[in-house]
Amino acid sequence: MRAANANLQGSYVKAGQTIIVPGILETPIVEKTISVPRDFEVRAIYLTGLMAGSDHGLRIIRRWRALGGNAVVFDIKDSDGSVNIPFEHPLLGKHHTPIPDLSKFVHFLHSQNMHAIARVAIFRDERLVVSHPELAVQSHRSGQPWRENGKLVWTDPSQPKVQEYDIALAKKAAESGVDEVQFDYVRFPAEGDQKDAVFVFRAAHPDWHRSDVIADFLKHAYSELHPTGVLLSLDVFGVMAWQRPVDLSHTGQDIVRMAKYCDVLSPMIYPSHFFGMDGYAHPGDAPEHFIGESMDRFQLITNGSGVVIRPWLQAFHWRTKTYSPEYVATQVRVAREKGGIGFLFWNAANDYSKPFVAMPEMRSAKAQYFRGDELPGTKSPKLTSAAVVDNATTHQ
Repeated sequence: MRAANANLQGSYVKAGQTIIVPGILETPIVEKTISVPRDFEVRAIYLTGLMAGSDHGLRIIRRWRALGGNAVVFDIKDSDGSVNIPFEHPLLGKHHTPIPDLSKFVHFLHSQNMHAIARVAIFRDERLVVSHPELAVQSHRSGQPWRENGKLVWTDPSQPKVQEYDIALAKKAAESGVDEVQFDYVRFPAEGDQKDAVFVFRAAHPDWHRSDVIADFLKHAYSELHPTGVLLSLDVFGVMAWQRPVDLSHTGQDIVRMAKYCDVLSPMIYPSHFFGMDGYAHPGDAPEHFIGESMDRFQLITNGSGVVIRPWLQAFHWRTKTYSPEYVATQVRVAREKGGIGFLFWNAANDYSKPFVAMPEMRSAKAQYFRGDELPGTKSPKLTSAAVVDNATTHQ
């Protein structure tokens, strides 16, 4: 359209303006998954659904590709329960769709030779529990939906209707051509009054623990998704590498068992999040230690499972005074040295100014940082320069 309309500026048109439309699609786009081995080296940034569906988001994607990135993680369901794609389900109802045509968006990513990763926040879902309070974790004391530190946000991970809803959404993404489905918040609530929380599995399986519920759910989900050709990756707390009993009993994230029912584990090993660990007063300023120690521990725990460790790395300045392009590169280098295959950059505000600056240097000394895998039949992009933006929080 820009080529056919020489005077067209910006992203919007004015009332009464004449626009030449050079062609229309005769049929909807049907996109197919590009299957890759589980050890395909992903180099990704994260985008919210709102950003992914915007013109700004497309510019970020093109820029990341030009600098040597080969993948994008984007929300199809965020941790507030917002579903960002068209999806019909009895539990959902009418909803806003910032990505109005998922197949079309995936087609765009594939046209850029990008691996498309659809993120689904699983059991933390405020929208669902507000509209269907019977699906929430219940309070033993009040008989009402349980709240985590005053917030009504958690579905019951052992509730079959919740599990089927999330699996149905993941399958919808697979049918739309994404290459990988990523589960986040695949755990029980870890904060709040745990003794007051009631879950349906305790009646159906009184001998089960939370880790049994998570493993059983993943076994079912993997059996549904694996035949479609997509990879299944799981986000897990970085602290789970330390195997502390209290973390396991609260979250249910038994790494050994989870590794059996996925292709990739993506531990969130942001240095700034390890407060109170290993005697570091400012863990955010010790990326080499915490990335290295976390990766060593995850490799040891999953040894022999065949699962790929592809970490989430810190692309935000929270709790560190040393965040910089060098900080970013250090994380990538250490993760690779410790056996990681690929990486994911997290910034909740989708500001990748520091990774943008770091990528050219990492590509020029590629052997230290990454292999440089590309999708089948594609070539690495030509190197271009970088530009800027800044802010962030995290996911769990």
